[in-house]
Amino acid sequence: MEKLKKMLVLLCAVMIFTITGCTDKKAENETTENVVTESVTEVQSTDSENYDGTLVFDHSLELKYSERFGIDYYKGGYKVIHADDGAGNETQIVIVPEGMSVPKEGIKEDAIVLCQPIDGIMCASAPTVALLNAMGALDKVKLTTSAQNSWYIDDVKKAMADGKLQYVGDSTAPDYEIITASGVNFAVYTRMLTEDVEAQLNKVGVNVLCDYSSVEKEPMARVEWAYLYGALFNLEEEAKKLVEKQEEAMTGITGNSESSKSKVAVFYITSKGKLYGRNADDYMAMMVEYAGGEYALADVGVGETGTVNMEMEAFYEKANDADYIIYVWSMGGKPEKLDDLLANSELLKDFKAVKEENVWCTTPEYFQATDAIGDMVADIHTILQGGATDEDVTYLFQLK
Repeated sequence: MEKLKKMLVLLCAVMIFTITGCTDKKAENETTENVVTESVTEVQSTDSENYDGTLVFDHSLELKYSERFGIDYYKGGYKVIHADDGAGNETQIVIVPEGMSVPKEGIKEDAIVLCQPIDGIMCASAPTVALLNAMGALDKVKLTTSAQNSWYIDDVKKAMADGKLQYVGDSTAPDYEIITASGVNFAVYTRMLTEDVEAQLNKVGVNVLCDYSSVEKEPMARVEWAYLYGALFNLEEEAKKLVEKQEEAMTGITGNSESSKSKVAVFYITSKGKLYGRNADDYMAMMVEYAGGEYALADVGVGETGTVNMEMEAFYEKANDADYIIYVWSMGGKPEKLDDLLANSELLKDFKAVKEENVWCTTPEYFQATDAIGDMVADIHTILQGGATDEDVTYLFQLK
């Protein structure tokens, strides 16, 4: 414990916005005894030398879907990431290319500065891990707050079994000694990040980015967050291929005419019997529409993402005539057969989708596989065509 205290004191002495690994080439040059001759100034400078320590804007990344982050690219390889929660809280991350100096101007005082190469990060966000894994960069994640038995991504489970990815305890109470010993200085959390955990991580030299993809309205925006993580590790091309692959998965999917669209209800019931439907502007409701369906709760929670708690009677009024039910399996009770779901309420037996055996569940990995949003939309489209079986889809299964 005494050793940890000493380490904390040392780390606290470091400026809050800097992270180890950065160099100050200008300072080094000022202390070097040399004479600048005319012939030296005539030597053509490299791109890095021209822009070292200076932010000269080049271009911004063009995003199609996301509203919660952006990336600005600067000369010499510098990048500045902006992430915000939509309520005025913004995080700025300055990425410094290997061998370059930290810019002294043009960045916020509380900016997170990351100097490449970034050896590894800590993730308390499963979607982040899924995106990095899909880009072939799972090795960039050294620590996770999800236990091995909670993962449904095979590559992640194997990495943990092989000791390449270490569990550091629950996200609300991680083991700070393990984190300090790992050398990790950057972490990605979900919106569940608490102030005390963030403060403690900062004390041990770990800066934190909150992944706001969960509040994105557009389903594909969640996939676009791959660009942010690609920027950290110079994997922009891999991120682009991932986004394009998911866009292609939805190519050719068109909805039926307004008069013949299938009506779809999306909800779950907790182990305590509380029913939650997805709000009208939630990304899962939008996925139904992209797949050619009509969302049953289109007038519930308009303008809101996430879920809304509803009484069964109110839900029945809105969704009893739905042609299909998509039950969010991993969020509430986990039925194995249709009778398990119907045991929650006698009213469920009167739903049209139940009578016609059109009740489907999301698979356990549904919320971890952020890299497969396009494939999920394609799955919904497949079941809405009628006659589908479990073999025809990947991220849904039928309750019988």
